[in-house]
Amino acid sequence: MATAYQNLSSCDGDSVPHSPLLRIAIVCAEWNADITGKLLEGARNTLERHGVKDDNIFIEHVPGTFELTFGAQRMAMHYRPDAVIVLGCVIQGDTPHFNYVCEGVTEGITRLNATLDVPVIFGVLTTNDKQQAIDRAGGKYGNKGDEAAVTAIKMAAFAVRMK
Repeated sequence: MATAYQNLSSCDGDSVPHSPLLRIAIVCAEWNADITGKLLEGARNTLERHGVKDDNIFIEHVPGTFELTFGAQRMAMHYRPDAVIVLGCVIQGDTPHFNYVCEGVTEGITRLNATLDVPVIFGVLTTNDKQQAIDRAGGKYGNKGDEAAVTAIKMAAFAVRMK
């Protein structure tokens, strides 16, 4: 988690398995594209740095963060990946819409993790303001996209061990 206390973007690379055979799907929200684009770039770079082949990284976009649950489910069915990463950004506004979107996507991804045979990695920023999002999308607190990619690799390896 990219916080002032911990930044997995700079994790020990030796603790992440080299993964040339993995297939990873990424579904990225278009809303707040300046932030989600950086999350996507971080995730893709981290996957490739740990051996995932470009041909085995499947990327699709959905309009917003709320749609990530549906996107992740469909990508899991269509691509048959070893893990799915969802990337989004919800920034607090003046209405309760923020709460509904955050709760909905959190519950949706949790449900997918309980029902699908592949891990679905939560790479969604939920911030109070735009600067907090910038700080966590390649800024001073690293890149949540990097962290989601590391988590996807580790969870895919975990799933293999638990078969």
